[in-house]
Amino acid sequence: MKRSLLVSILAASIALAGAASAQNQEMPGEGVEVQPAVATWQSALPVEAIFRLLLEELGYDVNEAQSVSNPIFYQAVAQGDVDYWANGWFPGHYAQLPPNFDENASIVGTIVEAGALQGYLVDIESIEKYDITSLEDFKRPEVKEAFDANGDGKADLGACPPGWGCEVIISHHMDAYDLHDHVNAITAGYPAMFADVVARYEAGEPVLYYTWTPNFTTHELVPGEDVLWINVPEINPTPAQEGLEEFMTLSGFPNAVTDPIDLGFVVSDISAVANNEFLEENPAAHELFRQIEIPLEDITEMTVRIREGEDSASDITAIAEEWIAANQESVDSWLEAARSAAN
Repeated sequence: MKRSLLVSILAASIALAGAASAQNQEMPGEGVEVQPAVATWQSALPVEAIFRLLLEELGYDVNEAQSVSNPIFYQAVAQGDVDYWANGWFPGHYAQLPPNFDENASIVGTIVEAGALQGYLVDIESIEKYDITSLEDFKRPEVKEAFDANGDGKADLGACPPGWGCEVIISHHMDAYDLHDHVNAITAGYPAMFADVVARYEAGEPVLYYTWTPNFTTHELVPGEDVLWINVPEINPTPAQEGLEEFMTLSGFPNAVTDPIDLGFVVSDISAVANNEFLEENPAAHELFRQIEIPLEDITEMTVRIREGEDSASDITAIAEEWIAANQESVDSWLEAARSAAN
């Protein structure tokens, strides 16, 4: 009797241990609290939600993401105040990294290769009518007149609000290419500025504006259908761009006026960035970050939905859940790789 009882207890213990082991394999992040951050631009939101949901699939307890500017994030992740974000643009963000970054944090994986583009676009009709290939063409009287909406004798450029990183680069371009007497850079709030650009385009008027990807703008005025990317006159980097000149020219780039094209902005991959200690202690999360890839057009479509009103936290989570369900085969392979890394 005693021996039978002992055998039963041992069998039950083994079964419980096996069940716990299986649970640990499926949920390697169980009991681990994670603090993400998220960038301040709208297209960062669905990507952050996808990362959060997949970490939760691995058992991690993910806190609400802290919305921070780039320099603050990179300082915080190096200090261990936050664990990760999915909004790194490299090499574009290299100049914003603190001196101790490499010792304490890492760039992990590539969410979108060459997904972070920036530059100037012009409507196709005007490009063909005025033979526009570069900002230099806006020094020509007939071009300035066509793009002058307010009668000040200058072509209007939909630009960036003061304080944005793109505003600093656009201001540099105005100086470097001697454009102040020819181009009026409009620095109003970006959504209002772009709404005016769209209204002018729909009225059949010429438009010149700055944008970046991923962004809702490429959905409303589609490169290759409505507009084309144009060149800067020459590559003239800001101090922060020095050494990255090779990433400011693209060959084989679709929907541009020339091939290659000089964008004047650094073309970057979109990648996750995480604290090294967090990565070392959480190999499942580390491998997941290596695995995740999201097509640029999918990020754009999700961002458009947010812009059009699906902008609550629950809405954004639902958008991310739909994307995961639509890409379940890939997602399952990422999760399997993450669980294997933890064992």
